Amino acid sequence: MPELPEVETTRRGIAPHIVGRQVLALNIYNSALRWPVPAELPARVSGQRLLAVERRAKYLMFKFATGSALIHLGMSGSLRLAEPSAPRRTHDHLEWQFSADLLLRYHDPRRFGCCLWSSGDHPQLAALGPEPLSPAFDGERLWQRSRRRTLAVKAFIMDNATVVGVGNIYATEALYRAGIRPDRAAGSISRQRYQRLATEIKAVLAAAIEQGGTTLRDFVNGNGEPGYFAQQLCAYGRAGEACLGCRGPLRELRIGQRSSVFCPRCQR
Repeated sequence: MPELPEVETTRRGIAPHIVGRQVLALNIYNSALRWPVPAELPARVSGQRLLAVERRAKYLMFKFATGSALIHLGMSGSLRLAEPSAPRRTHDHLEWQFSADLLLRYHDPRRFGCCLWSSGDHPQLAALGPEPLSPAFDGERLWQRSRRRTLAVKAFIMDNATVVGVGNIYATEALYRAGIRPDRAAGSISRQRYQRLATEIKAVLAAAIEQGGTTLRDFVNGNGEPGYFAQQLCAYGRAGEACLGCRGPLRELRIGQRSSVFCPRCQR
């Protein structure tokens, strides 16, 4: 599914083209997403000028003077810029028209995403932890929140109450680079090692954003282009292959019903 780097890549790709423009129309072709698209949404946004496109965790917010639309890409969603002459595809469920020659289409084969409206705060954002690339997130926070916690450290850093946006791919990579086994109890890890882990989380996410995200199935950015961070993956998806450090075989286990690849020699 699109993770934080993919969502941020999408935001950076579409914002320069649509921010400051007036919404001429919003067409809903299928409202049956994870939560139904509000029937009144077209009337809420039509004629309004889009003031900003912001990201919080894996959500995008289209900010208007009277409120904001909250968009989540779900498992398979994408937002693509298009010209009106481009044929609409089967799973193009929403279509924002910003000018006579510019559309933004929301495409989602699995329909696990959402597009919701609020004139105030969105309740979906209320319990979220800090952004991983912000000063509010560091190793001290991880260490303090992990005390007496027995769940696996990978599950701990993937919890949005701990820090947002560290999904399966980037948690696997950060733990590999920090030399920490993904199944270690969160409360058993030292302050120093959490400082290293926080540094690696920031580095992995920043590098993935720079490379346009990780394309493993069908993620593309706002211009229909794939991300290239998959070429830099050290652990994720490499079970049975040689560790880039010790050259021993990488192993796979399941944590919280998710695949976790690690090196039994380099990670402890």
